[in-house]
This record gives sequence, structure tokens and C-alpha cells, in this order.
Amino acid sequence: MNYQKFIISMLLAFAVAFAVSCDEGKPKTSDSVLIPVEDFFKNPEKSSYQISPDGKYFSFKAPYQSRMNIFVQEIGKDSAVRLTSETERNVSGYFWANNNRILFLKDTGGDENFQLYGVDIDGSNLKGLTVFPKVRTQIIDNLEDIENEVIIGLNKRNPQVFDPYRLNIVTGEMSQLAENPGNIQGWMTDHDGKLRVALAMDIVDQILLYREKENDEFKPILVTSFKESLSPMFFTFDNKHLYASSNLGRDKSALVKFDPATGKEMEVLYENSDYDIGNASYSRARKVLEAVSWTGHQYTGRHYFDNEYKAMREKLESKLSGYQVSIASATKDETRMIIRTYTDKSLGAYYYYDSNTDELKKIADISPWLNENEMNAINCVSYNTRDGLKIEAYLTLPKGYTMETAKNLPVVVNVHGGPWARDTWGFNSEVQFLASRGYAVFQLNFRGSTGFGKKFWESSFKQWGLSMQDDITDGVNWLIEKGIADPKCVAIYGGSYGGYATLAGLTLTPDLYACGVDYVGVSNLFTFMKTIPPYWKPMLDMLYEMVGDPVADSLQLAKTSPALNADKIKAPLFIAQGANDPRVNKAESDQMVEALKKRNIKVEYMVKDNEGHGFHNEENQFDFYHAMEKFLAEHLKPQNK
Repeated sequence: MNYQKFIISMLLAFAVAFAVSCDEGKPKTSDSVLIPVEDFFKNPEKSSYQISPDGKYFSFKAPYQSRMNIFVQEIGKDSAVRLTSETERNVSGYFWANNNRILFLKDTGGDENFQLYGVDIDGSNLKGLTVFPKVRTQIIDNLEDIENEVIIGLNKRNPQVFDPYRLNIVTGEMSQLAENPGNIQGWMTDHDGKLRVALAMDIVDQILLYREKENDEFKPILVTSFKESLSPMFFTFDNKHLYASSNLGRDKSALVKFDPATGKEMEVLYENSDYDIGNASYSRARKVLEAVSWTGHQYTGRHYFDNEYKAMREKLESKLSGYQVSIASATKDETRMIIRTYTDKSLGAYYYYDSNTDELKKIADISPWLNENEMNAINCVSYNTRDGLKIEAYLTLPKGYTMETAKNLPVVVNVHGGPWARDTWGFNSEVQFLASRGYAVFQLNFRGSTGFGKKFWESSFKQWGLSMQDDITDGVNWLIEKGIADPKCVAIYGGSYGGYATLAGLTLTPDLYACGVDYVGVSNLFTFMKTIPPYWKPMLDMLYEMVGDPVADSLQLAKTSPALNADKIKAPLFIAQGANDPRVNKAESDQMVEALKKRNIKVEYMVKDNEGHGFHNEENQFDFYHAMEKFLAEHLKPQNK
């Protein structure tokens, strides 16, 4: 873990978009039958496939009473056993702890206080392992080579910090491995499951701590500003050195080998001139570094270190030509695996692959009711901001249009959340829904979006409502100048930070948008930083540097807090909020609605009492998307053509 990645995860990046056509630029799909809203947003038929460590079983998530639950199926047989019976919330995530037991996480009503449960693969011995009120569970190490144990983090002792525990997944017995002194934000183990690395924060400095043996004291070996980052990924196979992502002394993060004994980088293994590196993969069975990947404008790029892994991937890509290929899960000996495919027009499918026999067999399509031939391609585009930054973006056009023929279209500007996250090329249900209704959808990686280097990231600091918002405005004007967008038929929509950007767009550029939709968005930068979850509080000084200090920067924050500038809004607004949201408190939406109603500005407000930061329950998503569609049908219209 590193602090850039911590901040990236702080605000969940929701990307939802909607629109309905204006009279001019009317879509060429008017005679076709519209795909129902539910088809885009209902639960997958089957998803999240994994294979057991011994390769005898598949597991997957599938709907049970409209909630995603866990099923297990013996390979070669047709019937599956349902292991869980959750009816309030979807199972959040799960993994195989050993050949006989699966662990899964769930929260309550979207509060994000995830609790860990275990269940045997025949559905027996279901046990809550970390069922503590208002306590969040982290998975530190699933201890693949230790049959009945995992290492977890809990903020049970102190809600602001996580202590590491060794947990017996059968009995539920726990032993605390260390006590967090109050500044440690992440823990890491070696290949033997020994707790050897910790990452701490001292105001705005990142501290890497290390110990040679598990009974030694942690000692600091590297101190950097949070603006720089050396993020350990995993140990070398002799457990002496670290593979890490580092942007120390460089703009783009690179894959390096790091010596914890000296606190120095030993060598740079790979760096890309355009993008930060992402994940590195290794073979646990063969003990070799396999590859490192990065997210480009369109495809995921890879640099290979291991020829056997490269040959296997190239063989799969040849067999599944035309699709992006990822390895979702593998057996302990890595000979059998679950393969996932996708494109910009398809959620894809899962396959079973046996490398011993070269057998590749489709298991399931994720959303078989969606025909990829009826979906719309995502075009990779770019534009320059007023101060010369290049912004990579995505433009999805409705059926019947090309980049050459797209003229005077209604557009929904879909701003991603985070804000320290990014949009990527791939299937997006909301984007496809909009395009099916005849709308162009514009997604953009404004400054601060991740993966483009340190300088691009830092250029967003204290720029909420300022240059970050200018990047969005410049993108809209680029579409208008190109003749693609009808200047009177542009809507802005986003969730989390994207919700803030929606509100900021309506207050700072009130004549640019015909309407807006704010989904769990920040409205007041002062109150937002007072209501963050307790485990964010150790990072508050860093947040002040990145967003703004409520005291030192009070004039700026007042100027860029939409709730304090609601009198500038002219366009109709729709706001959606989860009552249990721990990240963007419901009060953020409440005060915005109240401020608009006082000024007789039209605002629609949807609150779901059993949701948190974004709607996850199927029926709530249906309500939200239907309401969005109706709202935009009413307000995204030409004005005095």
C-alpha cells in the first residue's frame, strides 16, 4: 500500500451517465426497439468465477432473491451448491481460503464496515469471523500455504487505525500480531506469511518500516513526502528484497527492485515513458517474476520478464482474438485457470483453461441478454486544456454515427469519481445505456486522474472547482468547436467527486449545461472534511494539502463549495444519495437541496435508506436509472432553436 493509492481509494469512483435526444441531431436509432433499462443494470447471470486451489471446483456469484450470492460447482458436473443466502446486500467479495473453505465479506446497508465470514464448500459451518459493530475488516494476507489461517486488519481497538491479527478461519480464534502506534496505514507480509513491512504516515511524510524477523522491532528505512511514493508489491523469492512501484526521482512510477537493508533502489526493471506502471505479477509455483502492466489510452500494456508466461498469454489471446484477456484465478500449481474476456462492447465471458491439455472451454457469459453487436464502440480521443495539458478522453457515439458524421448531438459529460482515479477503455453499462438512447457520452481524465505520472497528479492539488473544473469545461468547448455537441443540449453527471464536479459545473459555468445529475457528491468542502470516516483522519493533513485547508484556504473553499454558491445555479438538478454513506455524508446532499429550494430552483431528490456510497441493490439501481432517464427526457431539450 502507498498513500497515493490510499487517497485514490478514498472516494469511490462511480461513473454513471444518462441522456435523451434533442430534436436536432436526432439519433438514427429512432425506429429500433429500445433495450430495457433493466437489461443494462440487472445483476449478472453469473460472475466473479474462481477455481479452487486443487482445481476440483468452480465458485461464482449469481443472483438469489435479487442479491449476488456465492455458489460452488464441481468441475464436470452440471449442478451447483449455493453457499450463502444474503437477501439484504450483495456479497461484497470472496476468495478460497483452502480447498474446503471460502471466506467472504459483507457490510450493512452500505456502511462499508465489512465483516468476514467463512463457509465450507458444501454450505455447512457458516461462521461470522469478525462480526464486531462499527468495525471494518481488511485482508492483509490469505496465507495460501497455511491451511486454516489468514492475516487481517481490524480497527477494533481504535476506529482510526488497523491492527494486524492472525485469524483461524475454522474456530474464529485471533491473535494480535502487532499494535498500531497510530500512524501505520498498511501492513505487508513476505512469501512465508511473516509480517515484515509497514507503511506509516507522519503528517504528510510517508515512512517505510521494515524488520528482518517477525519478532524484531519495526525500523524506518525510507522517509519521503507523500507526493513521492515507493510502494512495495511483494518480496523477492528469497524474502530479502522487495519488488516495488516507485516514482522517486522520476515522473512516471517504475518497477524497481529495492533493498530494505540499505533503503535504496537496486535497479529499475521497467519504466514506461507515458504511463505509470500498474500491477506486477509473479508465479508462486515457479518463483519467477512474470510481467508488469500499465493502463494505456485503450488497451492494457504489458512488459514480460518470463517467456513461459508470455507464451501462455499469447496463446490465449490468439484463441480469444478480438477480446481483452485477463487471468481471473488459478490453481495452486498454476496449470488450470479461469480466464475472463471483455471489450468496449461486451462484459465478456468466463472460460476454463487447462494448460496441460491446452483445453479452453467457455463456462458462462456474464450478461447473455446483451448483444454486443447492438452496443456502441468507445472512441479514444484527446484535447488540450487552456494551459496546454493533454487530456485523454473517451467519446461514445449513438448507433449510426461515426467521428466523421457526429454533428450537433446531445451530450452527457460523465465525470469520474475519486478524483484520484481514472476512466478506462472497456465496457460501461451506463455509457452503453446512454448511447442506446441516442446520446453521445464524454468521459475525460482531467488533471489529477491517476496513471499519467506525478506531475499530472500534483497539478490537481487545491484545484477542486478551479483548473480541474476548467479541464471539464475545456472538454465541453472542444466538443462544441468540433461540431459534435449541440451547445444547448449538454448535461453534466457524476458520482462522488463527479457529483461535486456536476455541482461545481452548474455554479461556476451556469450557462454551459442544460441540466445536471449529482450522485452522492460533495457539496460543501468544509463539512465534507468534518464528516470523513474515522480511518481517514490520520490522512487529514495530506487531504488539506490536496483539497485545501479549511482555515488557511477558507476563502478558496468557500468560493468552490457549490452549496455556498447555490444562488448561481440556473439549470434543473437531480440529486441521489444513500442514507448510510460513510464517505460523502447525507448532509452534503441535504444542504444542497435545502439551498436550492430556498431559491426556488427545481431540484429532484432521491434518497435510499438501505444504501451507502452509491446504490448496489438491484431495485435501487433500477429506480435511479429510470428516474435519471425521465429527468433528462424533460430537461435535455433544445432551447429556442
